[in-house]
Amino acid sequence: MTTIFQAPQAVVMIRPHHFTSNPQTMQDNAFQQACSENNPNNRAYVEVSNAVHALELAGVKVHLFEDTSTKTPDSVFPNNWFSTHSDGQLTIYPMYAPNRRLEVRSDIIDFLRAQYQVTNINDYSHLTAEEIFLEGTGSMVIDHQTKVAYAVESKRTNTDLVNQVCQQLGLQAEIFNAYDKNQVSVYHTNVLMCVATDFAMICLDMVPEHQRTKLVACLTQSGHTLIELSYEQIQHFCGNAIELQGSTGRILALSTTAYRALLPEQITVIEESAKLVAIDIPTIEAAGGSVRCMIAGVHLNNR
Repeated sequence: MTTIFQAPQAVVMIRPHHFTSNPQTMQDNAFQQACSENNPNNRAYVEVSNAVHALELAGVKVHLFEDTSTKTPDSVFPNNWFSTHSDGQLTIYPMYAPNRRLEVRSDIIDFLRAQYQVTNINDYSHLTAEEIFLEGTGSMVIDHQTKVAYAVESKRTNTDLVNQVCQQLGLQAEIFNAYDKNQVSVYHTNVLMCVATDFAMICLDMVPEHQRTKLVACLTQSGHTLIELSYEQIQHFCGNAIELQGSTGRILALSTTAYRALLPEQITVIEESAKLVAIDIPTIEAAGGSVRCMIAGVHLNNR
């Protein structure tokens, strides 16, 4: 019987050679800014290189791929276009922005099939023709151990498709709403929450009050200690973290921006379960995503 872990030991990352803030995603990503750097592509390249080094130093296996295209400014965020699962399934998702659909790479899929036990590929990317979108583990924060997928409804997260994908993957869909201070729907679920093995971090203030009780019950009944994040902490990417398995135990990878915004008591709870690994990525964060978005976890079994 396969043991299911929340924290993957291997990840896929993309190092961009022509990085910039994507104009096609600017409209609904409140975290995104136009690039003000003189040379953002070089800075992003260095930031990804440093991130890979930090993860490898912690004992995480990083499968690093290069992106030399000038047409894929968001390729540094591969978690949106595919996900992997311990039962051998690999899922490809329909992306909202047309230039993000170009990120899907057969060489990465072929690599995973060669290195890991991939038994089934579910390709939903054709649904973009019907304007149906679901952006991977940006749209769905998956608790692999209790088989729950948390999803905030938005134009990038079609709830009918969430249910369809969850049925395919054997997951329970926990769909809710979340809004920023301007009452705009949160574009990605992994902006406001992170589920680790022993704890979950979430900003409940962004969730309508009538939905909070069920959401909290779902998280706590599965044995997670709840760490409540403030809206200000979400603005500093505290929700956009990912738990990984290192060589000496679990780590929580997050940005330096996020780490500095955590309260001492929150750090104490996290460190009971995982070592914090802070990664400095200011250029990439200006494009609207943080460490979680940069990492596609490999939940597949080795060949």
